[in-house]
Amino acid sequence: MSGPAEPYGREGLALDDARDQVLAAIQPLPGSETLPLAASLGRVSARTVRAAAAVPGFRASIMDGFALGQDTQPTTGESWVVRGCSSAGNPFEGQLSDGESIRILTGAPLPEGAGWVLPQELVERTEDTITLVKDASDRPWIRAADEECKPDDVLLESGQRLGPSDLGRLAGCGVAELLVHRQPTIGLLISGDELVPAGSHRQPGAIWESNGTLLETMLRSLGQTVTQRCVVADQPAALSEALQTLAAQCDVVVSTGGVSAGDSDWIRPLVADLGEVAFWKLFLRPGRPFAFGTLGDDIPFFGLPGNPVAAAITALQLLWPALQQLEGQTTIELFPRVQVVLANRLARRPGRPELARARLETREDGTLMARVDGSQASSRIGSLQQADLLLEVPADAGTLDPGVPLWAQLIRRRLF
Repeated sequence: MSGPAEPYGREGLALDDARDQVLAAIQPLPGSETLPLAASLGRVSARTVRAAAAVPGFRASIMDGFALGQDTQPTTGESWVVRGCSSAGNPFEGQLSDGESIRILTGAPLPEGAGWVLPQELVERTEDTITLVKDASDRPWIRAADEECKPDDVLLESGQRLGPSDLGRLAGCGVAELLVHRQPTIGLLISGDELVPAGSHRQPGAIWESNGTLLETMLRSLGQTVTQRCVVADQPAALSEALQTLAAQCDVVVSTGGVSAGDSDWIRPLVADLGEVAFWKLFLRPGRPFAFGTLGDDIPFFGLPGNPVAAAITALQLLWPALQQLEGQTTIELFPRVQVVLANRLARRPGRPELARARLETREDGTLMARVDGSQASSRIGSLQQADLLLEVPADAGTLDPGVPLWAQLIRRRLF
């Protein structure tokens, strides 16, 4: 492939600069609510949570075995009298002295005087006596009373997005409910004369509307909720009314289409009349026609491109971080970057930096490979299917052959 590919030249904001500008303009929303733990998954904590007590709160056995009335390493041939049993929820009430032991199960409390646990596999028992018949390790197999936390330990920082491990630990430390930040309400405006609902008859020149479904479900998978969604034809009066209604009822307004420079692209000039366009155009493929600004009473506005892939990519790169900040998240989550090697040829012309969609493969030697399937056109949603990488292709790169190393964003998120 040769010759210029871009009619636009090197115009528009670099992606990192655009993200910095967006985040600098976004302030966390006021308001919070108290929720039970099970309803708090994916929300953002609004208060630092500290431990009220030590957990587990007692010394416990790590193994099924026998607790000994000593705190020194036992030697082979030693014997102890068995005085009773301790199990989880049913502790032994007495005190152990030197030469005494109790049967103990995993997780059970150790009685006073016990300082060592022998795994049951190391001993032989004869009626009320046990004898060590195999070498014992130098590990006492005892869980400390404050293994999980000490009193007043920080269990959760304010501004932290809550995962299953956070909630599980809080439950284990006696916390039943949390104060969380209010989630932003999102208004989504889809514009276009050519759009018809999926499942309806499609006239010549019409297309089935997909951006609404793509963006709403993608945001839902990221823990965000579109609260209002409308499709409006490219008519200035109707678009202006829709923008004003969404701005009055939502915390953030997102549109797709209408932000380029075509004869029917009304969104950007309307936003300029109703508020402010802070910047327009990205130096990026896909995603050049992107606008950011405010509507009405400083309601953040994100004007995404009309092509679905470009809309999804710019939403991930710019809208998603902004929504995190609106919700009070202290550390903004971005996809981790990894180095990969191209598994197949990527045809392109120099022009703009590109976020190309690819699938992650792994060679037997552990090398991470990126496979690009089919057209990378910004209108082709198929390029997003099964994609778990966004390849960061430099602006001056032409066609890339297999084996070329690239940085990529790994579209994966933590489970715990």
